[in-house]
Amino acid sequence: MVVLEVVETHQILFRCVTFVLNAFVLRHVSQDVVGVMNVRLLLLESTILYLSREAFRRACLSKTTDHNWAQVINLLWLTLPLCQVFSLVFGYIWLYVLTPPSEDITQHYTLGVWSICISCIVEMCCEPVYLVSQAFLFVRLKVVLDTIQIVVRTFIFTPLIVYQPQSAVLAFSAAQVISACVYVIGYYVYFYVYIKRRNEKISLRKKDDDIPRTGKEEMEDDFPFESLTDFLPARIENQSPPVVKCSQPPVNYRLANLTWSFFKQGVLKQVLTEGERYIMTLFSVLTFSEQGIYDVVNNLGSLAARFLFRPIEDAAYFYFSQMVRRDSPIQEQNQKHMSESSNVLCQLLRCITSLGLVILVFGQSYSTLLLFLYGGRGLISGPGPTLMRAHCLSVLLLAVNGVTECYSFATMSTRQLDRYNYMMALLSILFLIVSWGLTTLLGGVGFILANCCNMAARIAHSVQFIKEKYHDTTYQPLKGLLPGSYFLGMLVFTGTLTKISEMYLFDFHKLLHLCIGAVSFVLVLLAWGYEERDLVRLGVDRWRRRRSSGAKQS
Repeated sequence: MVVLEVVETHQILFRCVTFVLNAFVLRHVSQDVVGVMNVRLLLLESTILYLSREAFRRACLSKTTDHNWAQVINLLWLTLPLCQVFSLVFGYIWLYVLTPPSEDITQHYTLGVWSICISCIVEMCCEPVYLVSQAFLFVRLKVVLDTIQIVVRTFIFTPLIVYQPQSAVLAFSAAQVISACVYVIGYYVYFYVYIKRRNEKISLRKKDDDIPRTGKEEMEDDFPFESLTDFLPARIENQSPPVVKCSQPPVNYRLANLTWSFFKQGVLKQVLTEGERYIMTLFSVLTFSEQGIYDVVNNLGSLAARFLFRPIEDAAYFYFSQMVRRDSPIQEQNQKHMSESSNVLCQLLRCITSLGLVILVFGQSYSTLLLFLYGGRGLISGPGPTLMRAHCLSVLLLAVNGVTECYSFATMSTRQLDRYNYMMALLSILFLIVSWGLTTLLGGVGFILANCCNMAARIAHSVQFIKEKYHDTTYQPLKGLLPGSYFLGMLVFTGTLTKISEMYLFDFHKLLHLCIGAVSFVLVLLAWGYEERDLVRLGVDRWRRRRSSGAKQS
């Protein structure tokens, strides 16, 4: 649990720093340059890094206690020449096949492409060390070094664009390469110090066998590396443990085959994960300015998913997986658990649907103000507000899909999961095709509408599964998808009021427009609290009990 909390804190920190940095960048460089850096160049980095190392990581982190680490290190060093090949191939494509930005946007595009390639190659130099740190649970090391990399990148990039905003891509390139070098050096310096101190402790214990060993020291004894040279590729000969005492091939062929299997899966996963950016990049359906605005809106719109919906989904998945058995009908399970889980699903759906509707309604009137506060007037002069309003619909569907899908994943049988994974692959491919078609017709809004269609299809599948799961029972958890009439009526009233406020007050009295929104939000909250007073009372009672128990313990 501590490991998960550390990783989660690190991810939140990373998101916050990126969020603030993007807001700063938007006020100093044009949207065209943002599109070049955040879409075109970062897509190149994502493609090279993912294809070069992800399959190796997944394969080599499975059953680490069975590894011959000398073979694993040799296998991991293959990521370096592989990354060099991918860098040359994709670097050439990015420079000579894709349409480059005009010199009016940036004169440093070529430098930016090669800096991405160089930084990726540099990062591959620490891949063996990184994987060892993950296998032996050096979690805080990863958090610290990732944070240092972000800080270095920020402190190099930010001053350069303040004094020379026209050289933003140049600043971006320098920050990428230098931060990658610092990242790699950090790993090797840490393990140099760690191994040196470990060897000193071992030599002291050999001199005095009466010194008791702590649990941490026992873990250090299992660490199979005695110097930094052990992280380098080498021939495997007859040696003493931890290397097996027999002649062995340079790499473990089982791991190599597993890596190849993960690589084939990873190619499709990368295409589906970054599908929007590939369509933008390969087909030039959006200008660089539109790509930059879309990237900003997408990052803003996904904040709710990252910080609010994701923790709810994770907690709900764990709860339902403990309460409901996968391979048994509802009628044959503990009815007390079934009643409770059905009620929890119903209340969770009602809460998440209500929250999504609030975001949808208020997003129609306050998207322009949000973008103005975040990126200045330049961000609201183009398609930004329209994209943000459309994204609010996507957030609603994302919220509903998150809960319905997490229940489905937690309670599906193995056969149902396999069938669902097949359907997801088909939906993802269909999503790419629909994205290309709608974006050609509607611009950036097409991407969002295609995503909405994808989410709606997944919701329909999950709802059908839940409906069949509770067939022939008295439980009706799907009623939670329909909020109360008072709440919906108040949403219609406040949505109309805030829209009128935006039309007449935004250009002249932004603060008054914001105050009207705040009052409207309070009215909506009161209406929801009135209709869900039993749920509110239950939440208040539990909060009081937790507070009183905490006071007694202190």
